[in-house]
Amino acid sequence: MPFATSPRRLLALALLALSLAGCVNREGATLTPGADLSRLRTFHVVKFTPDNRGIERLIADELRAMGYTASSGPEAARPAEVDALVTYSDRWAWDITMYMLALDITVRDARNGFPMAVGSSLHTSLTRKSPTEMAREVLGNIFRGARP
Repeated sequence: MPFATSPRRLLALALLALSLAGCVNREGATLTPGADLSRLRTFHVVKFTPDNRGIERLIADELRAMGYTASSGPEAARPAEVDALVTYSDRWAWDITMYMLALDITVRDARNGFPMAVGSSLHTSLTRKSPTEMAREVLGNIFRGARP
């Protein structure tokens, strides 16, 4: 029987593929050409309507830990003078416990809402991180080299 069609080998390959699926992680960020994040000092993190876990506060806390001024809440409650709005979406999954599967963050120009940078983090069950770690990872990728 050829190597690839042996039932034992096919089973082994299938089990290997299934086990690796739980180890997926992806993270990164893209800066819009011409965007200058180094000029940004104040942010308002806009609450993602379906979020009931307070991720907007967590992102604002991480921005403050990075040395920025940050508020959070509905867009209508944003302070009059902010340099950028931060929007996000979070996705959760179940594997014995609920965990954050993915976090996407967009930094937008406060004047016109234009996206200046986009970052994301995806960690499946075996590489999972806490929401705080994922926010730190995404923001770190977005602002790498642009911190005050």
